[in-house]
Amino acid sequence: MVGGIHALIFSKDADAVRGFLRDVLEFPSVDAGGGWPIFALPPAELGVHPTDDRPHHELYLVCADLDRVVTRLGERGVEFTGPIEDQRFGRVVSLLLPDGQPLALYQPKHPTAIDLI
Repeated sequence: MVGGIHALIFSKDADAVRGFLRDVLEFPSVDAGGGWPIFALPPAELGVHPTDDRPHHELYLVCADLDRVVTRLGERGVEFTGPIEDQRFGRVVSLLLPDGQPLALYQPKHPTAIDLI
């Protein structure tokens, strides 16, 4: 029924973030017209968490070996908001996009649905 997810990042420096996705994270893209890239993403999964606060959405990049990915990204000049933290659901850190926005990156401790696709 649903064939995919289209996620959006709104940025004050969209060209820099697009360059980061293309050159640093190496996400392939197609031209949606007029030089507007739409990036392919790795397989995805979706969790729904209860909240007593304002409902919202979050975007996390997922990896199997967080230490290795952080090292590789660091070698490419990527900055992080702090050290890797151990959470009940996995190990997590946020990288900084070129516009200064954080983007979460984590290694799950739980089974993932990604292999079901």
